[in-house]
Amino acid sequence: MSTNHSDPRQASTAKPYTPPAISQDLPADYSSFLAIMCGVAGVMLRYKLGSWLAIIFCAQSLANMRNMENDLKQIMMAMTFAVMGLVTNYFGHARQAPVQS
Repeated sequence: MSTNHSDPRQASTAKPYTPPAISQDLPADYSSFLAIMCGVAGVMLRYKLGSWLAIIFCAQSLANMRNMENDLKQIMMAMTFAVMGLVTNYFGHARQAPVQS
């Protein structure tokens, strides 16, 4: 291999490649947050729709999960609220109708 004197590169100024730093902050998972909020509304306010929406948002969040450990904890908490809301709404005490006099 012969050396070429017209090579413009200088070996003394060469630096090894370092990839750019990537931020560890992932975008927020809004469907998981909405699942928790709807689940809490389903349990506390006894809204059936809130519990069903929490189940749907949990499924969406599970499908788009990026960080296995943190997202799974959040999804399981939202699913627990959703199931508790459905159980209390369908199997809990019925609301008493107001008595008309």
